[in-house]
Amino acid sequence: MSAKEILSRWVVGKKPTVNEQEKLLAEELAKPATATAWGITRENGLEKIQQREHLFRAVYPEVVELCANLSIKNTDQIQETLWKLWLPIAIQLAEKKQQLQRPLIQGILGGQGTGKTTLAAIIRLILKHFNYSTLNFSLDDLYKTYIERERLKQQDPRLIWRGPPGTHDVKLGIEILDRLRQQKRRYPLLIPRFDKSAFGGIGDRSEPERVDAVDVILFEGWFVGVRPIDEQAFQASPAPIITQEDRKFAQDCNQRLKEYLPLWERLDSLMVLYPVDYRLSKQWRQEAEQKMVAKGKSGMSDEEVKKFVEYFWISLHPELFITPLIQNPDLVDLVVEIKRDRTPGLVYQAGLP
Repeated sequence: MSAKEILSRWVVGKKPTVNEQEKLLAEELAKPATATAWGITRENGLEKIQQREHLFRAVYPEVVELCANLSIKNTDQIQETLWKLWLPIAIQLAEKKQQLQRPLIQGILGGQGTGKTTLAAIIRLILKHFNYSTLNFSLDDLYKTYIERERLKQQDPRLIWRGPPGTHDVKLGIEILDRLRQQKRRYPLLIPRFDKSAFGGIGDRSEPERVDAVDVILFEGWFVGVRPIDEQAFQASPAPIITQEDRKFAQDCNQRLKEYLPLWERLDSLMVLYPVDYRLSKQWRQEAEQKMVAKGKSGMSDEEVKKFVEYFWISLHPELFITPLIQNPDLVDLVVEIKRDRTPGLVYQAGLP
């Protein structure tokens, strides 16, 4: 019996058998890098599989409902991703939280289309079953205000879009994370939120969210945890860093990254959602915009998407910044490959694929 068949039996109420659990354990151990990432060994494996199985059956109905709201309707894929990725991540986070005497801050680094927002939403749901409250917080929520970014654009006309280093209020982010980490807080905290639709899509701060004490903070963004690199790396830059102007913008963004280092220091852990080919983000964004247009909504043309995505590749090129990062176990704990169809592939500890 395949893993797919086993999971399908469980979701309709069939009682799990030891043979089924051992079958799933064998599949886990067949991928040593992933087994190591989840802390699964032959000695503890059956116990961990049984823990995951109990949780799988408990959360599945809610996960399916949430996925439907997120326009994810392939139940086979939901079952597989829940079993292979979402549950083990949530279990690990719960274990990390148990070891701390304060809230846990988990960083999630992922580019366009890698599913970081979906992942955060699912993990939040699962952690409820551990009686942990979770706050989903985005680097986007730290964008400077519309007025501040308009002034910034006058100072540096290259900042035509929000997103690159320099367009966020880093000081505010540090203040928010420091307050969230306080174990005993007797008053609600106002969490900044960002409305991307304001000012015709330019975006601005919206009403802040009042948040009571939380146990886990999922802090996600397209360059969360990314570090400055050696300037020598820009001497042979990959496309689309072609012109001298491109290179200067990339170098300036690299310098601005230094301002974010104190923010990254607040992270207890960092996972990276890593596409098998960084160029897929352009294809994924084009597909998303085409769907918007097909529904009669406004959306970018393929050429507009190309310019948009390549702008961010110039600012922080994945090959220069992300590829070296996932080789460093001191900075990254977990790497999740994202395949062409946006489903998760190999999961491994940084530096150990």
